[in-house]
Amino acid sequence: MSQQPNSVSMRNFLIVWLGQLVSAMGSQMTGFAIEIWAWEITGKATTLTLVGFFSLLPSIIITPISGVIVDRFNRKLLMMVGDTVAVLSTIIILWLHLTNNLQIWHFYLTGAIVGTFNQFQSLAYSASVSLMIPKQHYTRASSLGFLSSYGSQILAPALAGFLYTIIGFVGIWLIDIFTFTIAIGSLFIVKIPQPPPTKETENIANIWQDLGFGWRYIVNQKGLLALLIVNILFWLPHDIGNSLYTPMILSRSNNNTLVLGSLASAAGLGGVTGAIIVSAWGGFRWKIKGVLLGMIGAGISKIVFGLGRSPWVWISAQFCSSLNFPLNGSSDNAIWLAKVAPNVQGRVFGARSLLLQVSSAVAYLIAGPLADNVFAPALSTDSSLFWGIFGTGTGAGIALLYVICALCMLLVGLVGLTVPLVRDMEKTVPDHDQVIL
Repeated sequence: MSQQPNSVSMRNFLIVWLGQLVSAMGSQMTGFAIEIWAWEITGKATTLTLVGFFSLLPSIIITPISGVIVDRFNRKLLMMVGDTVAVLSTIIILWLHLTNNLQIWHFYLTGAIVGTFNQFQSLAYSASVSLMIPKQHYTRASSLGFLSSYGSQILAPALAGFLYTIIGFVGIWLIDIFTFTIAIGSLFIVKIPQPPPTKETENIANIWQDLGFGWRYIVNQKGLLALLIVNILFWLPHDIGNSLYTPMILSRSNNNTLVLGSLASAAGLGGVTGAIIVSAWGGFRWKIKGVLLGMIGAGISKIVFGLGRSPWVWISAQFCSSLNFPLNGSSDNAIWLAKVAPNVQGRVFGARSLLLQVSSAVAYLIAGPLADNVFAPALSTDSSLFWGIFGTGTGAGIALLYVICALCMLLVGLVGLTVPLVRDMEKTVPDHDQVIL
């Protein structure tokens, strides 16, 4: 039987989680300010989507090696390095702004650097969860991760939208720097367990032989491979639509940052509500139901969002959409934590992350050109298309693309419920602590 952790500290997990929550608040405010600034400067959706693309590109390149490193080296140190690089990049951007040298390409470059080290940080954190808490709390711990992510959205965007006109970049970036120091400080005061060493992890010479281990592990477990494919098919259209969310709303609300901030807060409130429900409930017995039903609920809500023409429709749909993601993501994470042994999670999660990041990068790369060159021109003047549901103008074309993506998300969840390899994967893939080594 695989070995379980000898001691479990929910206290340490909660301290690290709280540090990440505070840091996420600052990052959300900064990201919101960047999107406003970039849209005001260029007025192009491609500019915003490229920031996301360049943030992902380097991490895609280093993801194969990052999983091996996480399995072999101190995970706490890797998390601290990731946070430190992020705060240093923030300081550099602040200095460029103060000296009137800040340009769009600086966000591409710093996004690439931060994205690279964030890959190590997030992977080290994910692979440490199963060593810090007992198995029965995996879904709850995953839901707390969503609580941190969405909780930061309740206040951060609305606050950033308000403060942007008062304190501008300087004030918002100083807040971000302060929150990063809290995240790093939380790591200093806790002990994060390491997986027990094995012969392969002690032998550094084998590191290059391990690069394909995660992929081979997933391929050999057909249920895990099916789950990964379903996730890729879901997140590709999601990320296309999500990358166009800001330009769509700004172009349809006359650049109203308060509307944009209110929508982000509604998303945060929906996500927090969903995370609290999942944390208290614990999720379905068969987690795959939570994964697929979450996809279906998110797809339906985003269809309504894309069809909406007023802030009240957007706010309601955004709340309902975010309500589904903690159920989807917590259930998915719980499956991977239960099925993959802790001492190989870095490599397996790295392979999984690589494919999902490639999917996201493709989404970011094609979303802007599709919106600017295909869909926006198609609905620029002709209101008769699609019976006038979307109206005319740049925002109308982006909304059409957004709804198409949402329909694809809905279909992935519905089809997944009908495919036995996906629907029954928890029965066909044994938990890691039930495998006889």
